[in-house]
Amino acid sequence: MKNISNLPIFHRYPWVIPLIIAISMIGVYIWALQGLNVDFKLIKDSLPFIADFISRLFPPDFTVMDIAVKALIETVQMSVWGTSIGAILSLPIAVASANNLAPLWLRWIANLLQNAVRSVPSIILGLIFVAATGLGAPAGTLALSIYTIGYLAKFYQQAMESVDHRSLESLQVIGASKIQIAQYGILPQILPLGLGYTLWMFEYNIRAASVLGVVGAGGIGFQLKSYIDGFEYTKATTMMLVLLVVVTFIDWFSSKLRRYLEKM
Repeated sequence: MKNISNLPIFHRYPWVIPLIIAISMIGVYIWALQGLNVDFKLIKDSLPFIADFISRLFPPDFTVMDIAVKALIETVQMSVWGTSIGAILSLPIAVASANNLAPLWLRWIANLLQNAVRSVPSIILGLIFVAATGLGAPAGTLALSIYTIGYLAKFYQQAMESVDHRSLESLQVIGASKIQIAQYGILPQILPLGLGYTLWMFEYNIRAASVLGVVGAGGIGFQLKSYIDGFEYTKATTMMLVLLVVVTFIDWFSSKLRRYLEKM
């Protein structure tokens, strides 16, 4: 019979590891809260001001509905093109980043590129392209394209790395070329997942496009900022309500489509 006293402490007391993890997490949250310097009394005293600002947002002014719809269409157009361009540019970067497809030196460069793109906030990208192309939707579309690369390239990379290695080895055994391996071994496995990621990014870019409008990159965000700067809060509420309806519909539609793709 095995002597229990000779076993490592973590085997003798299996509750030790969960306890250490729990204590560590509590410590991290306490450390983070201290760094925030939250003044709970100030938050309590500011509640009337928050309520006053929210009350100014209502009732919505639907006389600007035509402007809201036009700005929303521009936002969707920005997202369609930004997501599409970003998705196309993400594919070669994802291939160069995948552990099972690219050599180490190429993966290092591709991953560094991904990290560099993700480290730049969308607002900064918007400002860069506004300076390059001027105010309007083209700047927002280009900013969304670059912003999309940082995320879709990573998503595509993870999808490629999750491919069943046995199917690739089977193709290699029968003498398939690299193009045939990609066509018959990798693409069928990653296509549903990749399309699902792309739909999610399109949905996210609708929101991101509205944020980019704050720096003059077109879309509904530009109108929203204009109304807030002019203290026309009820008109700004109409913009937010229109955006809410469209984002909710896109979320519902993309969820249905993703589930269909997953079944495939």
